[in-house]
Amino acid sequence: MATEATDQPTTHEPSLWQPRIVALLCNWCSYAGADLAGSSRLRYPATVRIVRVPCSGRIDPLYVLRAFERGADAVLVAGCHIGDCHYAEGNYYARRRMTMLKELLAFAGVPPERFWFRWVSAAEGPEFAHLIDEITQKVTPLGPYKPELREKFLLLDDLIQALESLEAEEPVCQHIAPPSAPVVEATAEVQPATADPDEAAGEGEV
Repeated sequence: MATEATDQPTTHEPSLWQPRIVALLCNWCSYAGADLAGSSRLRYPATVRIVRVPCSGRIDPLYVLRAFERGADAVLVAGCHIGDCHYAEGNYYARRRMTMLKELLAFAGVPPERFWFRWVSAAEGPEFAHLIDEITQKVTPLGPYKPELREKFLLLDDLIQALESLEAEEPVCQHIAPPSAPVVEATAEVQPATADPDEAAGEGEV
C-alpha cells in the first residue's frame, strides 16, 4: 500500500489548504437552501462564510470587490430562480449587475473560477452543498488569494463608482423657458383697443 501511495501524483497535496469562500445569499431562497443543507447534515467545506441579504438585487458589485480586497479566495452570489423572487424582479437586477461584474473581473485578469453566480432555491440544499464542493475544487488549484490582485480590484472599484455616478447624473426633463424668449407677466388691467381713425371718421359723418 505504501508503494501505491508513492507512485500516485501528489494531486491532493493542496488538500491541507481550502479556499475561503464568501457567499452572498438572498434571505428567501439561497440562505434557506444553505440552512436546509445544514439541517440535513450534508457535508461541504466549512471555510465558506455566509452573508445573508434581503434580496440578490440588493447585492452591490462593490460588495464582491470588498470581499476580494479583504482576502477572500472566491465569492459566490446566489439568489432565487428567475420568476421566484420574493420581490418580483430583484433577481433580474442581480443578473444584470453580476454579468457586468463578471466581465469586468475577466478584463482585470481575475480567473473566472474565483467568482460564481448561481440560482439556489429553498428546497435545493443538496445542490448548495454540491456547489460549495465544486467551487472548492475549482479554486484549490489556483492557490490562496494573492495580494498583488488588490490593485486590480481597486481599479475596478473606481470604474464601478464612475459608472454609478454617470447613472446618478442622468438629465432630468425640466420645463425652462429659453433665454432668448423673455417672460412677460400678465397684468390684471386690460387696455381697451384703439379704434381705427378712418372708422372713427366714418362713424362721425351723417
